[in-house]
Amino acid sequence: MKQDPANEAQETDLVLVERTLAGDHGAYSLLVMKYQRRIQRLIGRMVRDVDLVEDIAQETFIRAFRALHQFRGDAQFYTWLYRIAVNTAKKFLLELKRDPTVSESFLGSDDEDETSRRKSEPSTEETPETALAAKEIAAVVNAAMDDLAQDLREAIILREIEGLSYEEIALAMDCPIGTVRSRIFRAREAISAKVKPLLERQSGKRW
Repeated sequence: MKQDPANEAQETDLVLVERTLAGDHGAYSLLVMKYQRRIQRLIGRMVRDVDLVEDIAQETFIRAFRALHQFRGDAQFYTWLYRIAVNTAKKFLLELKRDPTVSESFLGSDDEDETSRRKSEPSTEETPETALAAKEIAAVVNAAMDDLAQDLREAIILREIEGLSYEEIALAMDCPIGTVRSRIFRAREAISAKVKPLLERQSGKRW
């Protein structure tokens, strides 16, 4: 019976954690290489200042290394790491007396993974008019995300962008799963309220 890829990845991470704790720092380098881009992408969606992203990501991995002995494997390693990244970003922004905001690249990142390529590729039916409409919708969604409370924004990022399950988000945000569901529901409602008028206006047009 073939092993589930998610379980296999988790077991691989656990092995690397164990090797690191045993003194093999090269094993930790592999974990950093594996998750560095995803952590930077997550942080980039939390803060507007792109110059901070690398510093926050570096601090995240330093903190994770120091706390590695606390990782028990009851959650996936990246969920545990995301929680550290979110808390580190909050700390940086608090020290700078800034509020976490969604960067402009939230909806239009240059990620090279397969899903983002599929989303960014024009469809065969795309026209300049539909492309403009999509841009308008993206701008409204981005503004709506920007207006969300911090906890709602974090929850919707982890769910819709990072693809975490409700259980993983609950672990990453250190809150009950019911709270996660509530935050995601409220975030979606708030975004929908901003986007709906635009969609209704555009649905009346003929492309």
